[in-house]
Amino acid sequence: MNTKSWYVLARKAIGVKSIFISLISLILFLFTSFLAYGASTEAVVQTSNISAIWANNGEDKVTRDERRASLGKNVTNRVWDGSQIKVFGARNEVVSFNIILEGGTQTATNVSVSLNQLTGPNGAKISTKAVTGDRVFDWVGRNIEIFYVRYLPIKGLSLLSYEGYYYDERHVPQRFRRPWTGQGVGSGTWYNRPDHDKFYPDIAVPMELIHKFSVPANQNQSIWVDVYIPKTSPAGIYQGTVTITENKFATKQVPVQVQVRNFTLPDIPRAKTMLYLGFEDINRRYTGVFWPESGSPEDVTSKLVRDRHFLLAHRHRISLIDGNDGNWNQDSPQPEWIPRFNGTLFSTANKYDGPGRNVGNKVFSIGTYGAWPWQSEGEAGMWSHSDAWVNWFNTNSPGTEYFLYLADEPNDLGQVQTWSRWIDENPGVGSQLKSFATADLLSVLTQAPSLDIAASWFGVGLTATWQNALNSWKKNHKQFYLYNGQRPATGSFATEDDGVALRVLAWSQYKKGIDRWFFWESTYYTNFQCDGAEINVFKQAQTFGCYSEFDAIAGQTGWNYSNGDGVLFYPGTDKVYPRNSYNIKGPIASLRLKYWRRGIQDVEYLALAKAKNPMKVAWIISATVPKVLWEYGADDPNDPTYVHTDISWSTDPDFWELQRMKLADIIEKGF
Repeated sequence: MNTKSWYVLARKAIGVKSIFISLISLILFLFTSFLAYGASTEAVVQTSNISAIWANNGEDKVTRDERRASLGKNVTNRVWDGSQIKVFGARNEVVSFNIILEGGTQTATNVSVSLNQLTGPNGAKISTKAVTGDRVFDWVGRNIEIFYVRYLPIKGLSLLSYEGYYYDERHVPQRFRRPWTGQGVGSGTWYNRPDHDKFYPDIAVPMELIHKFSVPANQNQSIWVDVYIPKTSPAGIYQGTVTITENKFATKQVPVQVQVRNFTLPDIPRAKTMLYLGFEDINRRYTGVFWPESGSPEDVTSKLVRDRHFLLAHRHRISLIDGNDGNWNQDSPQPEWIPRFNGTLFSTANKYDGPGRNVGNKVFSIGTYGAWPWQSEGEAGMWSHSDAWVNWFNTNSPGTEYFLYLADEPNDLGQVQTWSRWIDENPGVGSQLKSFATADLLSVLTQAPSLDIAASWFGVGLTATWQNALNSWKKNHKQFYLYNGQRPATGSFATEDDGVALRVLAWSQYKKGIDRWFFWESTYYTNFQCDGAEINVFKQAQTFGCYSEFDAIAGQTGWNYSNGDGVLFYPGTDKVYPRNSYNIKGPIASLRLKYWRRGIQDVEYLALAKAKNPMKVAWIISATVPKVLWEYGADDPNDPTYVHTDISWSTDPDFWELQRMKLADIIEKGF
């Protein structure tokens, strides 16, 4: 081998060695970079200002100041096993859970929460899509919704929701009870009520309207998640991940498991409801005026906003009524009611998906709150107008339940009887028109027996007297509604009531055979019954009655002082308080609306399970709501206006979820 050959070989060897050294250097560089990146990421995680994350079903209302997990308290429950969220549901059901982010010693900033998809058997998906602004009212392809929860301060007790808080502390929600002995005799002051002045969760703002948020130091932030299970979803386990980020870094990933049970809830709820939608406050908040001129841009906005209230209520299995404003002097509903009746409003073409797709809103009130205009026309007027209304419904919407709202809490039931009798004696089709009034059933039986539908607000009464009255009433093919809610008879709509309160209400409705439950108002933003003030509903819990004094026992109080009464929707646009406006043309749901839906869905479980095993379901009902409504009785038969008693039902959400699971097992297995 010559010198040149050795030189060439040496050069090649040196080249290979250089390449090898370069590769080693590159690997070392990448490895150290990876370590540096990992150390950097770990540093971000270690400096996260969210001190703990856990979950529940939301019925254990975690106030804004509570940091249970951070303080070492046990937070496990049937939804949260300490590391994973687990829920179950049927097809065509909305299941939900609540995530609690606990703040550390410093404010956590630029926080976001996401859950984009759940994957189940054979790759089946329950998923969502990104939207902005008004597209939060597009539910097609959005089976997962995330909500940022806002809080309201509870500064006094809701006087309309508790039967005589002053004589029995047990009538008050558990976390607002003063220390008591014997028959509920309380001691101490407002400041001895554990949750006095605390901030309660209620406003469910779509996360798309928030994007990023902060968790204040030493406070917490609830995030509510709704998952709609489509009718086509195969039964089985679906899994996904909730991701929490801070300042663009993922600080926590929480596994989520949704078990889809092998049955489907019907589209038409068995627990029928009726929720009033007022127009004046909607107009004022969204357009700036109470009554827009017909055909004006404000009028167009108002109609769109009203329809979106119907859509959101439908997503919660709740039926709306209104005052038929703008057409109140005509013998027909407003034209916008047609798509509400026939279900086209609730179609995918109109961006709706979920429970009751293509199913109409099948209840209508004529002359709501007694505002029907022909009261001075006598019997002949009643006959002609009732004929016209019946003919309209027979032709246009024969499946709708409709009635004439004769009077609201009337002092003169004799007049109600006269009007009802006129309808009954109509020789034409108008005799088919049902008459309605909000009045005590016991009084109606004797003073207005011709009335078709009585709606009572029940607090206390004698067991046998009320049950016999109901049996007699229904024996004559009449209907009985209840409205609002009052403890201890049932749960209430008060913002500070226990989280299971509206679940109790729906179970009470099923147990006692109440035909429909009526809540008097959903958008009561102006306190007409007191000072006429326009309420900042994003800041103030009190929505009804007066605040005239501070009471040592009740806190802030006054005539009928109440929190959340008349408000189940919050305004998506607020021209009265623009700093709180989200500038969307449609409503924001309250958590109470979601609690009510949960109870309504429970009733579907009860009915489906009863068809399989009625004896076991009867036992479950008895164990879950041992006493409701008039089953408590009254202390004095001669003065049946008061009763000393605790509520009969558990306020533990885990107990309610266990009962629901038992019902699901009966539906699937028959036992």
